[in-house]
Amino acid sequence: MIIFHLLLMLRVGRSTDDLVFAMKTVSVGDKVTLSCTRHHNALHKETLHWIKLVSGNLPEFLGGTYTFDYKGVNKTPHVTTKQEPGTYILHINEAELSDTGVYYCVKVKDLDMTFVNGTSLRIKGPEPDITAVIQELPSDPVHPGTIMTLQCSVLSDSENKMCPGDHRVFWFRAGSDDSHPSLIYVHGGSGEECERSPEARSAQKCFYNYSKNVTSSDAGTYYCAVATCGEIIFGNGRRVDVEALSMWELQKAKTVLVLLSFALAASLIVIVFLIYTIKNKTGDRCNDAVTASGYQQNQQTDEDTWIYSAVIFTMMKAERNAEKDGKAQREKIYTAVKALGLD
Repeated sequence: MIIFHLLLMLRVGRSTDDLVFAMKTVSVGDKVTLSCTRHHNALHKETLHWIKLVSGNLPEFLGGTYTFDYKGVNKTPHVTTKQEPGTYILHINEAELSDTGVYYCVKVKDLDMTFVNGTSLRIKGPEPDITAVIQELPSDPVHPGTIMTLQCSVLSDSENKMCPGDHRVFWFRAGSDDSHPSLIYVHGGSGEECERSPEARSAQKCFYNYSKNVTSSDAGTYYCAVATCGEIIFGNGRRVDVEALSMWELQKAKTVLVLLSFALAASLIVIVFLIYTIKNKTGDRCNDAVTASGYQQNQQTDEDTWIYSAVIFTMMKAERNAEKDGKAQREKIYTAVKALGLD
């Protein structure tokens, strides 16, 4: 790192007339070897360095050596730089997508830096089998409170599938203020419904739906995206405008609400009237039953009294002629009443 920062402080000279700049494309997992000519010169203190340039990043120092024979090796599990007869090589073991960039061999002499060799290296990954991502919008206008359904169709070719595993489908939404899309839903590994093309048996179309109860804040642009082979393939996006309810619809909703209120009030009045009527009828029946029971009891008491009086009168009449004494008469009456159990 110290050497790298010192290199940034050096004066940059012009490249040599025999500068070689090449384009190279390899696949993921391949071995890559880049070479830089090394002129043996023991009298001058010259050094060679490999650096990597990637757009948007700072230069990356990968290794350095002298122009004369030197056995020092800069080695990591992924990248190795070392001398070989007449060259200074850079070796990449099992290339990765992140190895894509521009590699320069730079010679430094007396604080002058000269670009000697350059290679634009592209690492090609497996090609995705997705051929198209098509989005569709509902035909009906979208209003708050309604259910909005968006559909995404993913076309793929199973014969060209080179990536392990299934692809995944995502839904993104960018707000009406043109903000960056935010993730709102993720589908599983398989489509809700898939069908094969009758023309090409290897081609198939899978449909993915996203439904939501719409609110006023759901306006924006919706994107369907498919992640496969380390890449994300976006659909063309669809704009969704949430329209406010019209005055006629608001008046209609208000009218329905008023009618429902009247119907509820009428139902409550009918229920109260029925309860009052049933309660009054039940009370009258109870009063009639009590009155009839009292009348029967009074009638029974009058009949019992008449019977007891008749018995007493009969006994008194039978002995009236035989007993004239008042005291004897009272004793007879008492005896008769006691015998009947009326004492």
